[in-house]
Amino acid sequence: MKKSICLTLVLIALALTARSQTTVEKYADKVQTMDSTIATLYAVISGEKGQERDWELMKFLFHPDAKLIPSGKNQAGTYIARYMTPDDYIAGSGKWLVENGFFEKEIHRAVHSFGNISQVFSTYEAFKSEADTQPFMRGINSIQLLHDGERWWIINIYWTQESQENPIPEAYLPKA
Repeated sequence: MKKSICLTLVLIALALTARSQTTVEKYADKVQTMDSTIATLYAVISGEKGQERDWELMKFLFHPDAKLIPSGKNQAGTYIARYMTPDDYIAGSGKWLVENGFFEKEIHRAVHSFGNISQVFSTYEAFKSEADTQPFMRGINSIQLLHDGERWWIINIYWTQESQENPIPEAYLPKA
């Protein structure tokens, strides 16, 4: 009995290792540079109405302890932040993205790096379809990244949307 339990556990461990190696092999090129990591982040959440997203790839971008942190005003007019894991984000927004169509496009980037860490202010515009010419929303993603010597990990994304009272500063917009 003990031998069969041990054998089962070993087989499960081997299956999980093989699966994770396959995921790494499948997506390794997506996280080799900061540029490829950020481009993949925008691409993986973007798609036309009815187009499924690659949530396995989305989760691969993020460090296991990563957070996605939207901020904005609550009903009382106070700025708040909400903390989500990648799985929380997928559960809360995944269906909406597919049902409505959503494209988020980077229009400007400011990068500050020290050693193996980087902070990126990535200004974005959001559209319901690739064919749209006017964004329905703009904002800034504050993306913290770590390079572990082998790949880039997204540690956190902290963002807020532009509003009339909080326009995006010129420093974070494309140069004319």
